[in-house]
Amino acid sequence: MYSARLLDHFQNPRNAGEISRPDATAEVENPACGDVLRLTLKIEAGRIAEIRFKAKGCVPSMACGSAMTELVAGKTLGEARNLQRDELTAAVGGLPQASTHAVQLALDALAAALGPLKP
Repeated sequence: MYSARLLDHFQNPRNAGEISRPDATAEVENPACGDVLRLTLKIEAGRIAEIRFKAKGCVPSMACGSAMTELVAGKTLGEARNLQRDELTAAVGGLPQASTHAVQLALDALAAALGPLKP
């Protein structure tokens, strides 16, 4: 049902946890399923120097949180804001149609964290 990449991100999450004294924080909940994703970020010289996530929810939500942090770590704020749905979906090796909400949750959390930051 799930790809090997998705299961790897779930079983071995990258960048899990929380940053103390972050420069940006966001917590987003999917009201339909109750999944929650929290992001904390450190920004240095206009780049994401460090990003951590905490997730409560389904396997795909946790995997998408992990994959998203890998994709945007080290990127400029503008590059991170341009992360596309298909890029994140590919990073977890695809998703069943019923699990596509997990990608949107990760993108929404990233947008919420980056929203107040200047480019």
